[in-house]
Amino acid sequence: MTPFPRAVSRVIATAAAATLAAVLGWAAPAAADHVLPPNIPSTSAAQTQLNSLTVAAKGPQTGYDRSLFPHWNVVDSPCTARQVVLLRDGHDVVTNDDCQPTSGSWYSAFDDSWVYDQPSDISVDHQVPLSEAWKTGAADWTTSQRADFANDVTSSQLWLATPSSNGSKGDKDPSQWMPTNTTVHCDYVKSWINVKYVYDLTVTSTEKSSIQGTIDSAC
Repeated sequence: MTPFPRAVSRVIATAAAATLAAVLGWAAPAAADHVLPPNIPSTSAAQTQLNSLTVAAKGPQTGYDRSLFPHWNVVDSPCTARQVVLLRDGHDVVTNDDCQPTSGSWYSAFDDSWVYDQPSDISVDHQVPLSEAWKTGAADWTTSQRADFANDVTSSQLWLATPSSNGSKGDKDPSQWMPTNTTVHCDYVKSWINVKYVYDLTVTSTEKSSIQGTIDSAC
């Protein structure tokens, strides 16, 4: 299986938020904006993508290890994927010469919470968790393909999240866990659909039904 037939090109921005905006077309956020990841599809596009996903039972967890998905790699020297997301979706972010944010503010849409000035207090969550991907197709990928997935800063695969909300989510799919912030439910499932679509991952019948219910009620 070729897992990336629809993946977008990984054009990565340089170390400053202004350069991110210039290179990738992301607008610099106003101070009061709540920034979500880029490229969340429209409701109609997400519906079409959901309809096209392969429905199958999840595979086994056997053989899974996070190290099989090399993550927080350098994606544009010296910036790692985590650092790019902190710049991309943060506000007034200041970095050192190694691209590490030293101050700023970050919004966790999962629980409608802000983190101020302490980048270590904000997580970068894989929207489709690594172990979920393993069980729905990624077990057959190469390590290089799994690294692309784990460091994808151009799709909506990487979200800012408080450690508590990130921990609560774990490796659960939307039939098992949804953000406590109900206002983000529509964008959350549209993002989930799109990541699974881009990477040709499967969904279970329960997962698909739950996502469809959220689209119908929240979008």
